[in-house]
Amino acid sequence: QVQLVESGGGLVQAGGSLRLSCAASGRTFRSYAMGWFRQAPGKEREFVAAISWSGGSTYYADSVKGRFTISRDNAKNTLYLQMNSLKPEDTAVYYCAADLHFPRRRNDEYDYWGQGTQVTVSS
Repeated sequence: QVQLVESGGGLVQAGGSLRLSCAASGRTFRSYAMGWFRQAPGKEREFVAAISWSGGSTYYADSVKGRFTISRDNAKNTLYLQMNSLKPEDTAVYYCAADLHFPRRRNDEYDYWGQGTQVTVSS
């Protein structure tokens, strides 16, 4: 089992950058593939990015490809999402998630979730 806590959200102007972090508890972090999802008001939670156990493979939603970078530091039990060139449509609550299998892009494929961190991009 793994517990996840996101941080790093906030208010930023369009074109700006933010880096989200997801701290994982336990010594089994490297056993889990990880993902980032987001949910805007009135919308379903959507896939953003996923990364394999070692970090050697990554996947991105088309909407963030080239702007966002997912990475992980297994020594620090931490997952990251570097978000550049932010747009107002990136405004959402961002969640990290963990699962034993990779790749996973659907909500129902992930077993563990954090509580989320709010990202607001102003125009």
